[in-house]
Amino acid sequence: MAGFGKPHKKQVRRSKAGFSLIEMLVALAILALIAGIAGPKAISFLSRSKVKTAELQIQQLETALELYYLDIGRYPSEADGLQALVSAPGAEQFWNGPYLETEASLKDPWDRPYLYRSPGQKGDFDIYSLGRDGAKGGSGEDRDIPAS
Repeated sequence: MAGFGKPHKKQVRRSKAGFSLIEMLVALAILALIAGIAGPKAISFLSRSKVKTAELQIQQLETALELYYLDIGRYPSEADGLQALVSAPGAEQFWNGPYLETEASLKDPWDRPYLYRSPGQKGDFDIYSLGRDGAKGGSGEDRDIPAS
């Protein structure tokens, strides 16, 4: 009974080293879709985090100014500025600083120095950042960030 045996199949060898063009296009389409949805959300989160960082840094500067006031009996003049929290201004004999660890603490998240006014319009002093755009006014991330 010839012919009742197991039929001979031609073995087709298929290379498994790599992806087909269709598989790659589908993967790229999925990645583009994810980036299109998640990208703007991530950028929005980063923007909000910079504003929150500025607000927290301003609070830290306020605390350092209060310590300066306790030692000296006055807040730094506008001429001395916030730099007085890092290095002694002139021949100040009661200066017991530094009140901040580094000069980097004097810059906002957009790498511009915080602005200081003494006496302030809202109190003994004002500390603020002009936000991302570096100009007065604005909204969102571009808004001015005053001391809370």
